[in-house]
Amino acid sequence: MSRATPARRRALALVSERRRRGARARDLLRSCEGLDALAPRDRALCTRLVLGATAARGELDRVLGSHLSPGARLEPRVRDALQLAAFELLYLDTRDDVCVSQGVELVRGVAPRAAGLANAVLRRVAQQDAPALARARGRVADGTADVADLARVGALPEWLCGRLVASLGPEGAARLCASALGPCGAYVAANRARTSAARARELLAQAGCDPRDAGLPGAFELGEPSRLAPSGLVGSVDVLPCDLAAQRVAHALGCRPGEKVLEVGQGRATKTLLMEGCACAAGGPCEVVGVELDPRKSDLAARRVRDAGLAGHVRCVAMDARGLAAPDALPDVPEGGFDLVFVDAPCTGTGTLARHPEIAWSLSPEDPQRLAVLQLEVLRAAAARVRPGGRLAYATCSVLDEEDRQVVDALLAGPVGEGLELVGEGLVCAPRGDSHYLATLRRGPAAVSCRR
Repeated sequence: MSRATPARRRALALVSERRRRGARARDLLRSCEGLDALAPRDRALCTRLVLGATAARGELDRVLGSHLSPGARLEPRVRDALQLAAFELLYLDTRDDVCVSQGVELVRGVAPRAAGLANAVLRRVAQQDAPALARARGRVADGTADVADLARVGALPEWLCGRLVASLGPEGAARLCASALGPCGAYVAANRARTSAARARELLAQAGCDPRDAGLPGAFELGEPSRLAPSGLVGSVDVLPCDLAAQRVAHALGCRPGEKVLEVGQGRATKTLLMEGCACAAGGPCEVVGVELDPRKSDLAARRVRDAGLAGHVRCVAMDARGLAAPDALPDVPEGGFDLVFVDAPCTGTGTLARHPEIAWSLSPEDPQRLAVLQLEVLRAAAARVRPGGRLAYATCSVLDEEDRQVVDALLAGPVGEGLELVGEGLVCAPRGDSHYLATLRRGPAAVSCRR
């Protein structure tokens, strides 16, 4: 009898903790001291199992349920162990006999009497579901896949795959589903409002992070991302953990020195600092008012801005952005409005499925339209703050058309959209990273009255 390996036992402990606490898998991995005790190969396997089983949990439950008696109830830790083993069987390259044996030992470790059940179920997964998945992958590859195939390959809900096809087309949806469970790159940005790109690279290299140019000024992909947390570079705000797609959005905004900027959906101020970095690289900081609904996030944003030495150029305001159109919503508004209003809207996050494994199975079919209503309310309120000749930018980390272009179209079709012109829009993507949507609009100059 073989014992479950340390990597798999650690993965089981983490997925069980995630289930009990409702925590995020990546947060648990970052804070798990036990990972450091594993060999690099085992650490990589543990990470892959935790993130993968979390992302695929709905599909894994479907697969496992098809081999259980109707109404069968599994002890939660047994289900956790079976999900890990089934994920490895279906989505990793481990030999079937190893997956089955290790899965049985995982179950035996938490519920010895369930070991026989685990053996029977996992053998059926290997014999029936793994070949079915291989056939679905073949159809995805040759362009004959249906929505059910996409859902099986990406371990995603069928309703979501249907929305992806409607928004991205069959080929785009197939590419996203094929990569949904793959590892994503670890990207950071130099805080160019505080330090140079060259100095940030030097600091990252000294910390052992193995920084590699990522195609944008001050952007790096880390070959050794696990070295970032203990380096202290994030706490000192010298570098900003941020996916490359989000960095591309911030660069595309084109913030210039001295510009008056309203940022809606400021979060923890990562894009604030990126925008300031772009402006500083061009000669000096811009002046930002950041609006965030969550007071805790707004407070954190203010602290990060202060630590970056930009407190005199950034003001953080906790408020509901839907009230921005009110005359007294913001104090000290620039006369005539802002040069740039940037709306980083709340969304389903469907462009970040690989990075945030909890997303797909936490969404309901009603969520995209519900969020689209909120997005339009926020966008309309924010649009009122754009000065004549100024710019309005709308971004999401969703790839669903109903949260993206349809929201922009609705804005332009209404009275608030009068005088606004769509300059450009589309998805901003990164290799081994996220996909964001960005639309840029411009308000026409103020009309000049002529008296005779």
